[in-house]
Amino acid sequence: MSDHQHDENCGCGEHEEDVFILTDEDGNEHEMVIVYTFETKEKAYAVLLDRNDPESDSIIFRIDEEGEESFLVNIEDDAEWEHVTAVYEQIVESETEA
Repeated sequence: MSDHQHDENCGCGEHEEDVFILTDEDGNEHEMVIVYTFETKEKAYAVLLDRNDPESDSIIFRIDEEGEESFLVNIEDDAEWEHVTAVYEQIVESETEA
């Protein structure tokens, strides 16, 4: 029987999570953290959750890059939004079945 020393994929203390401050339509600030990223149609997307309210709905942003910088961008195109949410729902469904 071998002792479990560490798990390379656990992310235990390897890096601090990035916190993004988002302001909602009522002017309330929320500390958001990226919980998942995925790519579709050659674009990257990030799924964020409220750090202080993990039961709240997640939010999906497109990740745009300019040079070495990355930015979270609202998805304003309805067709892009529908595609992205459908892809994410398929990912969640396939992971819950596993």
